[in-house]
Amino acid sequence: MKLFTNTSYIKNLFLLALLLLGSAAFAQEEEEEEKKKISFSGSVDAYYRTNFNGLNSVVPIVEGGEEIGEISPSAPGSSFANNSGFALGMVNLIAGYEGKKVGFVADLVFGPRGEDAVFNDSGPTSIINQLYVYWNVSDKVTLTFGNWNTFLGYEVISPVANFNYSTSYMFSYGPFSHNGLKADFDLGNDWSAMVAIMNQTDFTSASRQSDFSFGAQIGYAGQFLNFLYGKQGADKIVNDGVIEEPNIQGLFQVDYTGGFNIGEDFFLGINATYQDTGDVGFDENTPSDLGFWGAALYPQYTFSETFTLGLRGEYFQEVGDFGAIGTGVEDSNVLAVTLSGNVTIGKFLTIIPEIRFDNASDDSFLFLNKDLETSKNLSSFLLAAVFAF
Repeated sequence: MKLFTNTSYIKNLFLLALLLLGSAAFAQEEEEEEKKKISFSGSVDAYYRTNFNGLNSVVPIVEGGEEIGEISPSAPGSSFANNSGFALGMVNLIAGYEGKKVGFVADLVFGPRGEDAVFNDSGPTSIINQLYVYWNVSDKVTLTFGNWNTFLGYEVISPVANFNYSTSYMFSYGPFSHNGLKADFDLGNDWSAMVAIMNQTDFTSASRQSDFSFGAQIGYAGQFLNFLYGKQGADKIVNDGVIEEPNIQGLFQVDYTGGFNIGEDFFLGINATYQDTGDVGFDENTPSDLGFWGAALYPQYTFSETFTLGLRGEYFQEVGDFGAIGTGVEDSNVLAVTLSGNVTIGKFLTIIPEIRFDNASDDSFLFLNKDLETSKNLSSFLLAAVFAF
């Protein structure tokens, strides 16, 4: 009887040990599976740029023997890639977790391109390009909370996702990022929708406006119609110790982004947009009804697995003296044509040679020649290297 009891006891210990080992193995396997859902990616980019018919160096402004300022090299009025000579882009580091129900994205940027992308933030948040969490409520609905890059426009901040290295006027003067809550809906049969409530655009860490901005999108088979509306200025300002209410009204923008495959090797991207900033200013002497509209085509032809050639042809029209083209003349416009090649080297590196022509309706102080005279046009060459991992 005693021997039987000991044998049962040993058997129970053995079974318990197997159970614990099995549980530990299962937990370890589950932990390894969860780790696989955590991803790290990013990019590094740099470029060389020179103007054929414009100023290529900084010119100091000297008064009374002291340098009081400087004149920058000629460059288009669009964002990024505007320095002459050898220049830096940015380091982009992205961490994410993609679970079945929940996930997050933390997107950090360092360098000149990154600083331009998060221009309205300072301090610790000045390196945050995107920071959001999301919840897949169902197979058809996803909620996103935090700061994400804009849903408007054909181009984005990261050079990895753009075919051209330099950017368009429409992208540069539209929103870059939003902070708020959005809901994405899969409507089935290639239809999708999105609605969002946000702070004013590009103020990602804090809001200056008590009113919210609103966004919406309707999509079908890769074609998207986007809407944005909301006040963009501060509720109040303190001017010489006096509290004032600025005369800043709502920004409204409607935007179409899409594209079509024409055969196996040819793709045509399309972007058209209209933005109205309403009455902008602090007093009756400030111009009102500022804005812009424009359209761009992005034809791209793939010659081989390692080489694609693409063109961006953009027409950009200011409403009033919006200031993007740098003419100081109301209702100016610019036609910008950019020819870019994408040469893929291995799995990670893309070389982008690019020739760009900007032709404005009026002389622009951004298009200075070597004699420091304003001009209507600027032609430039750019060579960029983008490493994505």
